[in-house]
Amino acid sequence: MTIGELTAILERTMFATLALGGPIVIAAMVVGLAVSIFQAATQINEATLTFVPKLVVVAALLAALGPGMLANLVAFTRYIFMTAAQVSR
Repeated sequence: MTIGELTAILERTMFATLALGGPIVIAAMVVGLAVSIFQAATQINEATLTFVPKLVVVAALLAALGPGMLANLVAFTRYIFMTAAQVSR
């Protein structure tokens, strides 16, 4: 296996990681920022106020994007196993 092939695998791995985790992390950050601004404006310091909205948004995103994310993960896993099978020959 050459350096170019390893670089391609690493690049595809990073892209898959960003594609699978990126939307959820970004949505949680946006909701967290909105809740923090709301808490600063109203001076309400309730711990559940930060947790529950994030939980709801992440659950909704997983329900909406889950099948596509799973298909992406399955395709990536197949690619890795096929590449490993070619290297072992």
